[in-house]
Amino acid sequence: MNNRYLFTLLFIALLCVSSCSMPKKETTQIVWDSWGVPHITSNNVEELFFAQGWAQMHNHANLIVELYGRARGKAAEYWGESKLQDDILIHTLGFEELAIEWETNQDPETKRIYKSFVNGLNAYAEKHPEAIEESNKIVLPLTTKDLNMHSMYVIFTRFIGGNDLGRVKRWPDMGSNTYAIGPKKSASGNAMLVQNPHLPWWKEFIFFESHFKLNGKNMYGSNLVGMPGISIGFNDHLGWSHTDNTIDNADTYELDLKEGGYVLDNKVEKFKTSKKKLQIRKADGNLKEHEITVLKTVHGPVVNQKEKKVLAIRMVGYDRPNMFLQWWKMINSTNFDEFESALKMAQIPFWNVMYADKAGEIFYLFNGLVPKRDEKNWSYWDRIIPGGKSSNIWTEVHAYEDLPRVKNPMNGWLQNANDPPWTSTIPITLDPNAYPDYMAPKHMYFRPQRSARMLLEDESITFEELQNYKLSTRLEFADRILDDLFEAVDNSNSDKAKEAKIVLENWDREANANSKGMLLFYNWAKKFNVWNVTNYATRWSIKKPNTTPDGLANPMLAVQLLEEAAFEVESKFGSLDTSWGDYYRINYNGKNLPANGIDGSMGVLRVAWPGSADENNMYVGGGDSWVAVIEFDKKIKAKVLLSYGNASQKESIHNGDQLELFSKKKLRNAWIYNEDIKANTVKVESLSENTFITIKD
Repeated sequence: MNNRYLFTLLFIALLCVSSCSMPKKETTQIVWDSWGVPHITSNNVEELFFAQGWAQMHNHANLIVELYGRARGKAAEYWGESKLQDDILIHTLGFEELAIEWETNQDPETKRIYKSFVNGLNAYAEKHPEAIEESNKIVLPLTTKDLNMHSMYVIFTRFIGGNDLGRVKRWPDMGSNTYAIGPKKSASGNAMLVQNPHLPWWKEFIFFESHFKLNGKNMYGSNLVGMPGISIGFNDHLGWSHTDNTIDNADTYELDLKEGGYVLDNKVEKFKTSKKKLQIRKADGNLKEHEITVLKTVHGPVVNQKEKKVLAIRMVGYDRPNMFLQWWKMINSTNFDEFESALKMAQIPFWNVMYADKAGEIFYLFNGLVPKRDEKNWSYWDRIIPGGKSSNIWTEVHAYEDLPRVKNPMNGWLQNANDPPWTSTIPITLDPNAYPDYMAPKHMYFRPQRSARMLLEDESITFEELQNYKLSTRLEFADRILDDLFEAVDNSNSDKAKEAKIVLENWDREANANSKGMLLFYNWAKKFNVWNVTNYATRWSIKKPNTTPDGLANPMLAVQLLEEAAFEVESKFGSLDTSWGDYYRINYNGKNLPANGIDGSMGVLRVAWPGSADENNMYVGGGDSWVAVIEFDKKIKAKVLLSYGNASQKESIHNGDQLELFSKKKLRNAWIYNEDIKANTVKVESLSENTFITIKD
C-alpha cells in the first residue's frame, strides 16, 4: 500500500471524525398548542422572526393584510370611498415620507427583525393563498415599509395623538391595569407582576400571544397584531407591563390665516404645501382620482381647516425609529440593570412601564417622551393651544433621568390603573412638586383607588389572591357612595326609591353575571354621572387620594335619579333585581355569553366596557384583552388569558375560544416548559427552505 493511498484513507477518516463531531444545526420549529399559541424554538434571530411572521399570518392573515393595506394610505383604492378619511390622515401626517426616512436610519438589527418578520408574512400568504380573501390579495406582497407605516398609524394616531385627533373619544376606558408585588408584600417571598392592557376588541388593537425559545431562553407575552416581537412580556428572569399614561406629548395649535399664510409672532409665514393624488375604487371597480393638498406649519401638519383658522398638530416620536428594537432588548434582559439600559434607549414614546424580577426588584417608570415646555402649567397645555407664539413650539424632550420613577418602595407594591405617577404608591412617595407641573396632572379616579385598596387591605398576597384581585368586579364607587345614597333615601318620601334601596342593600356590590342589583345601580350611576366633580360633597384631594371624592352634594337629586332608574329597570326587565349577565352580554364571532365587569369609571378592576347595544341587551366592546399574572419563582408560574382568543381568521377554532373563560372569570395556564407544551401540542411545523412543513398534525 503506497503512501498516497494511506494519506487518502487518513484524510477521509479525519473528514468523517470532523463531520461527526460538528454540532448539527437545530431546525426552527413552531409547536402549536390547543389554544392556538405558537411556541417558536430557534437558535437564529432571523428564523425566529420569520416564524413569528408565519404564525401571525396563520392566525390573522386577513386582518394583517387589511391593516397593512390601510397603513399604505391606499385603503380607498383597494376597498372604496368609505376608507378615504384614513388615507387622507396618513398622507397629511407624512407617514410615507417618514417610513422612507426610518428605513434609512433604523439600526441594522431593527432592519433584520423587520425583514425576517415580513418575509414570514409573505411566505405564509404565498403558500396558503386560500387563507386570503380575494378582495385583500391586491395588497400582497407586504413590505417592511408597510410595517413601518402600520406601526406609525397605531402609535401616532391611536395613542400619542389619539386625544388630539379625536380618535379615542368613543372608547370610554381605553387604558390598562398593572401591579408589581415585591417580596415584602408577597406571601411566598417571590416578586409578582400583573399585565392587563384594556383595548377595543377589534382591528389594530387585537393582541397576538407568542412564546419564543431562542437558544434555550424563554420569552413569553403579547404584541399587537401585525407587529414583531413581544411588547408586554416576561422571561425566566423578569417581566414588564405597559399602561396608557397621563402624558401630554401631542399638542394641537390654532393658527390664524392671513394673506395665504398663517400668523406667527405677528408675522405671516408661508405654508409648506404639497399635493397628493389618491385613487378611489368605485362600485363598478373603476378608479377615480382624488387630489388633496397637504399643508405644513412649523408646528406640524394641518389636520383641520376653517375659513379663517387652521389646526396643526405636533407629536413626539417622529425621530425614534427603533421602538421594536428596544422591546427586543427588554425581553432579552436578565436583570434590572440590563432592562434599565434598554429603557434608556428612549425609543418608546408612550406608556408607563411596570417591572418585577426574580431577584425581588420591582420598579415603575412614567415612561415616554415629555416635551420641555416654557409654560409650566398643566391646564395651559391640556387644551387647543394658541399657535401665534413661537415660544409655545417645543423642540426638546426630557431625558430618562427627568422622568418620575419608583424602585422597591417601602410599602412593597406598585400599581397603575392609568392614574398619574404620583399614586403608584399609597402613601404617596413621588412628590408632584419635584417635577414640572406639565409632567402629569393630579387625580386618582375610582379604578386606581380600587386597585390600591385591595393591596392596602392585604398584608401577605398569594399568587391566587393576586389573580382574584385582577378579576375583581367590585365597584369602588358603590362602596364610596351607597351609604350616602341610603341615608338620602331614608330621608325622602319616595316609595320606589325605598324599594330600590332594599335591592341595593342585598346586592354584592359586584358586576358579576349573577349580581342582582348591578343593573339598577348602573342605571342610576349613568344618570348621576360619576365624572362630574360637582356631584360630590367632598371633592377629590391629593391629601386623601384614595378616599375622596365622597358624599352627595345634592341628596334629593340623587334620590330622584334612583327613582327614575328603578322605574326604567322595572318597566323594561320586569324586576329590579334582574341579574347583570341577563342584560350585559358577550356577542363575538357567533358566541353569546353572560358578561361580567363594566367600564372602569365606577372603580371596577375587571374592565369590560360596552361597545354596542340593542333593544334588550348591551354588549362588551373592549377592555380586558391580554391578561397575565406571573410569579417569579424558581420556575415561572403564569396564568394568562387573551379574552377573544389568539386568532381572527373566520374559520379558526381559536377565534373567540377563550371567551367562555372570560365569562366565567377564569384564567388558563401559560405553557412555558417543555413537558407542558408537549402535553398540549396539536401541531408541529418545521422550517425548510423558507417555508414551514407540518411534521405532526
